[in-house]
Amino acid sequence: LTPVFIGDGAPTGNYGYTNSGYSVYEEENERLTESLRTKVSAIKSLSIEIGTEVKNQNKMLSEMDNDFDSTGGLLGATMGRLRTLSRGSQTKLLCYMMLFSLFVFFVIYWIIKLR
Repeated sequence: LTPVFIGDGAPTGNYGYTNSGYSVYEEENERLTESLRTKVSAIKSLSIEIGTEVKNQNKMLSEMDNDFDSTGGLLGATMGRLRTLSRGSQTKLLCYMMLFSLFVFFVIYWIIKLR
């Protein structure tokens, strides 16, 4: 009997991988490797999208923080004016409240009358 050589010169009787199912395992490994490569690519693109979204959310949070700071300053100034107004006499405060109420009443009366 003469040995038959495959590929790099290995005789089929001793090292023939095609008979032992090696090519089946190699094909399965290639298929699984490609599947894993696809999944890694999907995860990579998803993580890039998440990173972009995080950057946008951080930018919006920073802008909101600035808006809240400016609103806090405005509210602080308004509270200061209210404290100044409340330190005055109670009669003056009551007079202002009555004038405001009358103004609102006349505005509402005027709107109803025009209908």
